[in-house]
Amino acid sequence: MVMDMIGMFAASRAGHDKDRVYVIVREAGEYVYVSDGRLRPVENPKKKNKKHIQIIKKMSDEILREKLTGGQQVYNEEVRKAIGGLTCQKQM
Repeated sequence: MVMDMIGMFAASRAGHDKDRVYVIVREAGEYVYVSDGRLRPVENPKKKNKKHIQIIKKMSDEILREKLTGGQQVYNEEVRKAIGGLTCQKQM
């Protein structure tokens, strides 16, 4: 069963952005497009090879995932809040 990666959290494993946490906003073949809502806004996501990211097992919140898969407008603030919530949970 192949699972859709859109809406998942991912950490960069290679490149100048190593260890930065992103949300996957689009998938195309062996590449994914990731956004962090700050340096990489939703309007201009970073193209990353799937080999160069580490999926974090926790999904983003369901509302954000549904918006991404449904083609609705997603705001950078929503992405930042989702990533912020994840990093807060890691620190606990």
